[in-house]
Amino acid sequence: MKLQNSYYYECKQSGEQPVSSIKQDFSCRYAYGRAAETVMLSEKGQDYMAFAIDGGVCSFVLCDGVGLSYRGDFASSFLGRGLLAWLRSGSELSQNQLERKLHELTTASAKESDFYEMKDSTPQLLKEVLQEKQRLGSEAMYICGRIEKPSRFQRKGKLWLAWQGDSRLRLFEEHMELTPCLGDRFKTSERWSTRSGPVGGKPHVYERKLDESSGYRLLMYSDGLNDLDPISEWVPDEQVQVLMNALHTGGLEDDASFLEIMW
Repeated sequence: MKLQNSYYYECKQSGEQPVSSIKQDFSCRYAYGRAAETVMLSEKGQDYMAFAIDGGVCSFVLCDGVGLSYRGDFASSFLGRGLLAWLRSGSELSQNQLERKLHELTTASAKESDFYEMKDSTPQLLKEVLQEKQRLGSEAMYICGRIEKPSRFQRKGKLWLAWQGDSRLRLFEEHMELTPCLGDRFKTSERWSTRSGPVGGKPHVYERKLDESSGYRLLMYSDGLNDLDPISEWVPDEQVQVLMNALHTGGLEDDASFLEIMW
């Protein structure tokens, strides 16, 4: 959706998104794909991704639903939409405010997830397993953030990032990777739950001032695209699409979300 100097994108969890791009105040590339098994079963993907450009501000989320939890697809989309709305609201960005928001979303999501009912045709043993999972809640890992470019009201720009989980988040400046400054804080055991909020510890937060020169690249992707891990160079569209198609393995083994923001 495009309106004046704004742009909004939200993935459709029931389908695929080929590599696409938008160039405004920010240059964004994005793609979304479901695991081959998920496509075969005509189910929703467990990843969720969305971003919004509002003039010189870009807000974004990338969430990976935990497959072993109850309805990871619901957890990722509910969390992602809630976080993106918060990021776009102009609210103060801090770890304390983020934790407060995560707990607010926990309360709201727990009520909504309770309305999901299982089909009568579900075998009794499977129904009991699912009911136990439902009691424990739905879970998702996440990356979210906001980029504010310098303006006449703000001499330096600002980058604010937050995450829990092992989805990839990488930062580059003029071809130099700055990812080590984020620390070794991407743990599979960390996530958000519809029942208990942050799991495995507090959210991780990173922020920095941005120089006026344009030359930053922020790259994030879920573990379905871990083939990108050793690559520091910019990857052309057609090569990203090859990874998304994953023809060499008969399709993606896991859902894959890809979002790159340059400014």
